[in-house]
Amino acid sequence: QVQLVESGGGLVQPGGSLRLSCAASGFTFNNYAMSWYRQAPGKERRLVSTINGDGKNTYYADSVKGRFTISRDNAKKTVYLQMNSLKSEDTAEYLCGGAGYWGQGTQVTVSS
Repeated sequence: QVQLVESGGGLVQPGGSLRLSCAASGFTFNNYAMSWYRQAPGKERRLVSTINGDGKNTYYADSVKGRFTISRDNAKKTVYLQMNSLKSEDTAEYLCGGAGYWGQGTQVTVSS
């Protein structure tokens, strides 16, 4: 069955970095765009970034542009989100999505 498993979240100080990973299985990974979303407590889920199947095209929300980088390794069926210069407002649960499926999410907390 389809599985998307996120990892890499944690507690980081403002200005710090984290790299999230999302390992996929159960579908033809390179056929699908993959996205990262985030949801803060009491707020709606928002799209953070998307990468197309061959990794050549990306999209970023304005709030993360220049700080976050999405990438994928189709051989490993994994999509990444490198997050730099983290701010407190980046605190949220981060979920990956693709092929109509969602992962369980990984918590990112930015706090001093």
